[in-house]
Amino acid sequence: QVQLMESGGGLVQAGGSLRLSCAASGSIVSINAMGWYRQAPGKQRELVAAFTSGGTTNFADFVKGRFTISRDYVKNMVHLQMNSLKPEDTAVYYCKATVATLGSPRLDYWGQGTQVTVSS
Repeated sequence: QVQLMESGGGLVQAGGSLRLSCAASGSIVSINAMGWYRQAPGKQRELVAAFTSGGTTNFADFVKGRFTISRDYVKNMVHLQMNSLKPEDTAVYYCKATVATLGSPRLDYWGQGTQVTVSS
């Protein structure tokens, strides 16, 4: 079993910054893709930024130049630095990881989500 634990969400004013962190734990053999998604009320979950299995990064157009993503391969963590936040960035942010565990193929795992609220 794999657990993803997110932290760092909260309330911030427009123009402010937040840093989200996600730590994966459990019977992990390897982590391929790992990154962040978000879901605003009444909207579908969407990609924010993620590392692909090849180690490259994908960013949604709406965060380019404002958000950066980093990964700690030793600690099985991924971080999302969010700058110049806008009210439209308000959403629940989810960590997702594609993980191979002992005796199991790669599966996608999700964290429980962390709320980010940006006030105008």
